[in-house]
Amino acid sequence: MGNGKPNVQTKFMGVCSIVIPAYNAEQTIAEAVAACLAQDIPNDELEVIVVDDGSTDATARIVREFPVRVLRQENAGPAKARNAGWRAARGELICFTDADCVPHPDWVSKLMAAYDGEGRIGAVGGSYDIANPGSLLAECVHQEIVSRHAGMPRKVRALGAYNLSVRRSILKEIGGFSEAYRFASGEDNDLCYEIIKHGYGLIFEREALVAHHHPEHLGRYLKEQARHGYWRVKLYERHPAMMRGDDYTSRKDIVEPPLCLVVLGALVFIRAPVMGWIFAGALLLDVGLQFGMACRICRRERRLKFAYLAWVTFLRGFARGLGMLWGVVRRVIGFLWPLGTARL
Repeated sequence: MGNGKPNVQTKFMGVCSIVIPAYNAEQTIAEAVAACLAQDIPNDELEVIVVDDGSTDATARIVREFPVRVLRQENAGPAKARNAGWRAARGELICFTDADCVPHPDWVSKLMAAYDGEGRIGAVGGSYDIANPGSLLAECVHQEIVSRHAGMPRKVRALGAYNLSVRRSILKEIGGFSEAYRFASGEDNDLCYEIIKHGYGLIFEREALVAHHHPEHLGRYLKEQARHGYWRVKLYERHPAMMRGDDYTSRKDIVEPPLCLVVLGALVFIRAPVMGWIFAGALLLDVGLQFGMACRICRRERRLKFAYLAWVTFLRGFARGLGMLWGVVRRVIGFLWPLGTARL
C-alpha cells in the first residue's frame, strides 16, 4: 500500500533505494532518516537503507526506531558503507545522501526526472541547502558552495556523494566506490570520473536539494580540509587528467595549495638570499586570491559579515597544502619501502 502521496512519473520501474552511511551520527541521523522517509513518492516505491559504519554512539539505536533497513559493518569508511548499501538494495536507482544531510521532500523525484530514457546518463546529483544557518562559518561555507554551483553547467564532470543518484547497473559495471579511500575525501570524485570513463554522462540538477549541517568550528574544518588535501594525492594519481580541475574545482583550488607551500618554504629559509622577496610575493598573491569570492558574496547578500570567508579560505589553502604534502611524502615512502606501514 502507498502512503497517499502522488505517484511520480519516472524512468525507473519498481523501488528507488536511498543509502545513508552513518558513523557516530547520533546528533543528525534522525532528521536525515525522517526526511528520506518523507519524500513525495509512495512509500511502496521507496526503501531507505542506513549502513552503520561501526558507530560507538547511539546511532544504531536511533535508526532502529524508523521503518528502514539497517546494516552494520566494522568501521571502514563511507565508500565501503555505500557499497554495502547499494549491493543490498532492491532499487535500480540508488540515491546517496549523508547522515548530516536533510533532503528536501522532492529530492528523489527531482533526481529521477533528470534521467533520459536511453540510459546514457549514468548519474544525477544536486545542490546544497543549509541546515544550520546560525553559524557564521557554516553560512560562509554555504555561500561559497552556492556561488560555485551557480556557475556549473548542467552536464558536469563531478558530483558529490551527499546528493547523488546512480543507476544500479552502472555501479555494478564499475564496481561501485573505490574502498581505497578510507575517509570521506575524494571517493565521490573518483566514482564520477570512472562513470565518465565508461562512457556515461553526469547531470547536475540544481533544483534537487539537501540541507547540510555545514562546519561550525574553524579548527575542525581546517583539519577536515587537510585530510581532503591528503587524499587528493591518491585521487590525482588515479586520475591525473583531472589535476586541471573539474566543474566544481576551480583553478584557484589547484594553484592555492602549492602556493601556500611556497609561502611556508620561503618563511623557513627567509634568511637566505631572495627568499624574503619570494615569501612576500607569494604571500601577497595568496592573500589577493581570497577576496574575489568573498567580495562577490558580500555584494550579492548585502552582508559584510561574509568577508570572513576570505580569512577561512586563506587558512584553508595552507591546510590543504600541508595535507597534500603529507600525502606525497607518504606515497614516496610507500614506493621506496613497499613493505612498510606508510600506505596512502
